[in-house]
Amino acid sequence: MVAIFLLLSSAWTLMVCHMWLYFIIFFMLNSFIPVINTTVLEQCKSQTSGKCLQNLLNQIDNITAEVLPLNEVTNILDLVLNTSEKIVGSSSDLVSYGNHVLKASEKLISTLVKPTNTSDWINFTLDTVEVQVFMVGPNVTLDKIPQLDTTNASVDIDLIAIARNNPKTKSAAVAFMSYNTMENVLRPDFFNTSDDTVKTMMSTVISATLPKTDNKELTKPVNFTLKHIREFVSGCNLSCVYWNISEWIVDGCSVVKTNSSHTVCSCDHLSTFALIMQTSSPPEDDALMEILNLVAVIVGLVFLSLALLTFAFCRWNPGVNNVARINICLSLLLAHLLFLLTQQFLNYIHPNQVLCALISGVLHFFFLSSFVWMLIEGVLLFICVKNLSQISSIQREVLSSRFMIVIGYVIALVMVGVSAWLLPEGYGSEECWIKKDVKGALLSFLGPVCTILALNMILFINIIVSLNSTLTKLNAAVSQMKQTKIMVFKTLAQFVVLGFPWILGFFIKGNRVLHILFLILNSQQGTFIFLVHCVLNNQIRRQYVKRLSTIFLVLKLNMMLQYP
Repeated sequence: MVAIFLLLSSAWTLMVCHMWLYFIIFFMLNSFIPVINTTVLEQCKSQTSGKCLQNLLNQIDNITAEVLPLNEVTNILDLVLNTSEKIVGSSSDLVSYGNHVLKASEKLISTLVKPTNTSDWINFTLDTVEVQVFMVGPNVTLDKIPQLDTTNASVDIDLIAIARNNPKTKSAAVAFMSYNTMENVLRPDFFNTSDDTVKTMMSTVISATLPKTDNKELTKPVNFTLKHIREFVSGCNLSCVYWNISEWIVDGCSVVKTNSSHTVCSCDHLSTFALIMQTSSPPEDDALMEILNLVAVIVGLVFLSLALLTFAFCRWNPGVNNVARINICLSLLLAHLLFLLTQQFLNYIHPNQVLCALISGVLHFFFLSSFVWMLIEGVLLFICVKNLSQISSIQREVLSSRFMIVIGYVIALVMVGVSAWLLPEGYGSEECWIKKDVKGALLSFLGPVCTILALNMILFINIIVSLNSTLTKLNAAVSQMKQTKIMVFKTLAQFVVLGFPWILGFFIKGNRVLHILFLILNSQQGTFIFLVHCVLNNQIRRQYVKRLSTIFLVLKLNMMLQYP
């Protein structure tokens, strides 16, 4: 009997030892063997081919582990989304990749869900996605599930009621993902409508799922609050849509309320969602407007460059201070050049909201600085007329070049800084400029511009009064007086040309004729400066002729040497 007992005890001990050995081996395999083949990971880090992404997605499909470490999930997920963002192809390719990426993302996120008695949070943020996972167990003490928030979206879901509908486990989990680049794959064009409209993605693509939850039936509709990532067009049609394998559809989703910055959608199921705006097709002559804008801005940039080179390198009368004019040209040149490049690459720039807002802030700075420099030039001219002496001597006594440069740019920088601090959401419109629909945003530009124009107007009235008073006392034929009169006329004309287009901008409001006039006048400011201050200056014209003659002579000599 004792022998039998010892034999059974030995067998039981041996069996237990084997079970522990198998458990340890299984644990080690799951802990130390990578989920994804390291070769595939390295290939996808170094290349962005569709084959690499497909191999990666296939390996994710074969994952059998119930729970994975957070760092492993984030590394794989970031790689998947970064690779898929760079995939280009036909619509069918994008749809296929999009479905696989969504499926892989949801599977990876589900491995973060683990049992809990009460409640637990998991959240992380990558460049490509923001994720929040909330889990509740049978002993949850919360009365209401807190709102799941990301930068551009949030969701309200009654997860406690869903957990109560799972009688076996009395638990549930929700995973909320906000994709920052998925709109490049699941494009708004996949929203098929009967009318011919332009579709624009107004929100990030989001996904909400119930991982590792047996009964996924919702007890009531779920509300999503979506932040507009593009400028809202008043009177347009907004649609809350969800992704249905091959297209965006609206079944089961509706718009609850909306304003200029956010829209609340209500859906009776969970899936992948987005907000799409439908606007009327652009008129056919919009292409002509784009060509006109491109040509006009390029012509203006050429003449701005010529004016800047003339001010910097030609010899000027000792009584003329060109510091203000040089900086006006420099500010306008950089502003128009940046605006032109932004419009040409808008499709690539605008999806990056931070970059778009930064560009609009820089444009704001350059345009404001050109007006500040115009005010400085008015002040210099006022001092000149008041003292009836050379601007250069007055400038040494009152305004040094370094002081003017500091004032010219610091004032504009302070204005933009205050605007960005008070209304950071006012930057980054559809054209990467100041948003018109954000209250007070456009005023941050038009307010300082109107103030400077008013101050310049007051200065010019005083200049004209002082000049007329002086002419009655002195000989009008004196060369200094004659030069001052010409300078006053040119600066006054420059003030009108630089300021008038922006005043005209107040009255456009859809008027196509005024829009074209504004476009031409605003883009040709450099042309006007070059004509008035350079071409119409006899001294500068003589220098042009002399320099051109020298260049033609050198070219002629080279031709003679090459072809004797």
